[in-house]
Amino acid sequence: MKITIVYDNEVLKEGLKADWGFSCLVEVENGQRILFDTGASGLILLHNLDKLSIDPSTIAEIFISHAHWDHTGGLLDLINLNKEVKIYVPSSCPKPVAAREVVSIKGPFQIHENIFSTGELKGVEQSLVVRTKEGLVVITGCSHPGVRAILQAASRLGKVHGLIGGLHGFSEFDLLIDLQLVCPCHCTQFKSEIRRLYPEQCLDCGAGSVLEI
Repeated sequence: MKITIVYDNEVLKEGLKADWGFSCLVEVENGQRILFDTGASGLILLHNLDKLSIDPSTIAEIFISHAHWDHTGGLLDLINLNKEVKIYVPSSCPKPVAAREVVSIKGPFQIHENIFSTGELKGVEQSLVVRTKEGLVVITGCSHPGVRAILQAASRLGKVHGLIGGLHGFSEFDLLIDLQLVCPCHCTQFKSEIRRLYPEQCLDCGAGSVLEI
């Protein structure tokens, strides 16, 4: 499994642009490419995809965590370049009218063999869960339902190995003690504290960073 951070508040690769928002490309062993969220700006999203040599036409699916502008801003631009892309949205998120195929998700949902949605938690946000050989990897947009609720929902599928994405004001740091990988991104307020407490597990996030699990 390979995760490429496409859009983030910080940049870790020269030539990419930073902006408030989040997006990452998830590539699994069967070749499936899923874009998780689309950042705030289509121009910046497409610029970063180009610099990372990611062709939008090769993205089969888009997974939207929640309806906030900094996670859906590039969606229309991407649809305009890839009319065949399939989109998964939480039920509280309006369906993009330009899309040909949209799946609205309420409860826990299996997308593919080893790829799942937690379902829309607390009526606001879904997270992506990927089963790998190391365990479950959970990808979050902003963690509005709370990291505890997200990890509890994911753990119904097995043992959680890693957590990647925006964690907002999350401060229950003991919840991370059994994780082998933590990559706080985007809106996470206490990145420095997570790095201090878990220096071996914590990875830096920023546009251009690549995680292979």
